[in-house]
Amino acid sequence: MSRGKLITFEGIDGSGKTTQIGYLADYLRSFDLDVLLLREPGGTRIGEDIRRILLDMRSHKMTSETELFLFEAARAQLVREVIRPALEKGQWVISDRFHDSSVAYQGYGRGLSIDLVMALNDLAIGETVPDLTILLELSPKALAERLEKRHGEGQGDRIDVESDQFKERVSRGFQTMAQAEPQRFIRIESLDEKERTAELIRQQVRRILL
Repeated sequence: MSRGKLITFEGIDGSGKTTQIGYLADYLRSFDLDVLLLREPGGTRIGEDIRRILLDMRSHKMTSETELFLFEAARAQLVREVIRPALEKGQWVISDRFHDSSVAYQGYGRGLSIDLVMALNDLAIGETVPDLTILLELSPKALAERLEKRHGEGQGDRIDVESDQFKERVSRGFQTMAQAEPQRFIRIESLDEKERTAELIRQQVRRILL
């Protein structure tokens, strides 16, 4: 049995990752591939407990270092308990966020040492590196509109309510990483026409992985 593939979706909250992950999963299943959907933090009992702490509005006093360690702890558990066994069984794993998010959010966003974040990422994931990372990008105006809609629907969390300056630093962080690793990152503009965005993603997945 051939090893499965790991595809990760990255981008600012509100960029449409959840919708596009669903589209891509359906597309891959049309090839009779066994697809597993995951999210970070989460995907395991321990990870889901950590997720509740991280996103809870009552955790507003959490330090940047604590936030980083919690994300890495959830990630380490997910990789060993779920992702590696799934890949070994030939499953295609699609994860809503992975190690790049820590570099973008805790590194570029919070201002922690990029080298420190990368070192902890290495400890958490080891050799389990994505085969492809899809970075969904939004204009600042489109991002503000989508986040406003989410807040109106009561979907916001502790990180959603960060300042525009924080989100700009995170966005620049993702762009910097994508430029540094063009062989792994695919940058896709998240359009209002969701099906059009999905087709752009399918084209890249066909070209690189299928």
